[in-house]
Amino acid sequence: MQLPLGTGTVDVSLPDCEVRTVERPGGETVDPAAAARAALDSPHGPSLASRVDPGDDVTVVVTDVTRATPDDVLVEAMLDRLPDCEVSILVGLGLHRPMTDAELRAGLGEYADLAVNHDPEATVEVGTVDGLNGEAVPVRVHPLVAEADCLLSTGMVEPHQYAGFSGGAKTAAIGAGDGSLIGYTHGPEVLSHPNVRLGRIEDNPFREVVDRAGDAIGLDFCLNVTKGPNGFLGASAGRPRAVVADLAETARAALSVPLSDTFDAVIGGVGAPKDANLYQTTRAPTYLVLGDHNPVRPGGRVVVPARLPEGVGEGTGERRFYERLRTATSADALYEAMRAGYDPGAQRAFVVARTLREADVYVTNSERPEVVEECLLHAADRVEDAVDPGCDVLVVPDALNTLLVSA
Repeated sequence: MQLPLGTGTVDVSLPDCEVRTVERPGGETVDPAAAARAALDSPHGPSLASRVDPGDDVTVVVTDVTRATPDDVLVEAMLDRLPDCEVSILVGLGLHRPMTDAELRAGLGEYADLAVNHDPEATVEVGTVDGLNGEAVPVRVHPLVAEADCLLSTGMVEPHQYAGFSGGAKTAAIGAGDGSLIGYTHGPEVLSHPNVRLGRIEDNPFREVVDRAGDAIGLDFCLNVTKGPNGFLGASAGRPRAVVADLAETARAALSVPLSDTFDAVIGGVGAPKDANLYQTTRAPTYLVLGDHNPVRPGGRVVVPARLPEGVGEGTGERRFYERLRTATSADALYEAMRAGYDPGAQRAFVVARTLREADVYVTNSERPEVVEECLLHAADRVEDAVDPGCDVLVVPDALNTLLVSA
């Protein structure tokens, strides 16, 4: 069998194991440019053109290199509907590293010259939103967001560990925000809530706080896409909540796999762009173990092939994640320590600790095995080296875009 590795694949053979590979329902694929135009023709709420006056300052917040969003296509579709106005593009990094000039050109094409990377240290406060227990959570965003006459965003509605599905207000509210909102929504109180889980947007407090933050910053309109096993499945435009609900329904139908069995080893594929660093790669084991159905037997393991050319990652969040894992003595000790709180960005270490209390995690085929070993995980040269002979094995070729649901 072949599994994703970077922009290519790796061959894996487990002749001494009983292997089952999940197959998602999939769905009919669409051309993202045509789907984007069709979505703009039938938006949720008022049309894009009706929201913008000639001469307005318009800011479009786009996704960063960690999302496989066709931002150039989505930006072009929106700009074609705008009157003559001043347009800025802000890359919604959150606490991730800035995109390089080459990455901006690859992601935005002719619109790269309009783009600037978000700086979470240079934000202005626009108000507060109610948190989980009614507490006031500050909302601070980049000046290009705070001062825009019209705020737009792109996004990818895909399974997300905390938001249920990403996209909607998250691109702008989190991507263009600072540590205050990120720290609150990614803190232990929110992430420990039973409704904060992969694939769930209904009654999800993470999603609700982010959506309220989108209201506070004046996110007027978004254009998002979703994708399945073979390509893009659709686009939706207009009011952010409706856009996410629309595309989440499409994604669930394409990505859900009913399952009742458990296995000795679960192999999860990641591939580019998520396997560029360990921070993003660990989404695979956490998505698998902490989702609706945990397929790993007690004492079992998750195995993930990943290149890791950036090592642990280069952003503020990635470094905080690394320090927490690198200095931990055990998963149990790390989990208990982090329940008291942690800096924004370190939340991935918290959910990794939760995962490691349920299963071991092996990362194979990487360029940085020493970083893997520093972070309470196991490194192996090949997938075959991480799976014992005679194991029952489940293979999830696209772990980040598969929803294992209880049968």
